[in-house]
Amino acid sequence: MAESSISELQTTTKPQVLYRCKKCRRIVASKENIVTHERGEGESSFKWKKRSSQPWEVEKQPIDCTSVFVEPMKWMQAVQEGHVEEKLLCIGCNARLGYFNWAGMQCSCGAWVNPAFQLHKSKLDECYM
Repeated sequence: MAESSISELQTTTKPQVLYRCKKCRRIVASKENIVTHERGEGESSFKWKKRSSQPWEVEKQPIDCTSVFVEPMKWMQAVQEGHVEEKLLCIGCNARLGYFNWAGMQCSCGAWVNPAFQLHKSKLDECYM
């Protein structure tokens, strides 16, 4: 009976997701570090000058978030140094991975995240274990 419960646990566990720097492959975050947010209202959430020049295209497909927001971590040197806002650089290769701001920032989907530690998906590899 104990063997069946162990096999059930193994089949129901989801694969571990790790985020790695694309340049040096150092692990910078895992699924447990992700801060979730509710999807914003899209383009209507942004300032007028940041919207597209075609206002008649109101009904567009919702935009996927181009970044992931994480909790502050030890490898973020600028956070450890006490900055309020700064670039987030990879500790291994010094590549720019994102940006942080304790006052918050707006996601590409239109939602505000506060405080915001933003890692750009284009700079990360999403690996499943």
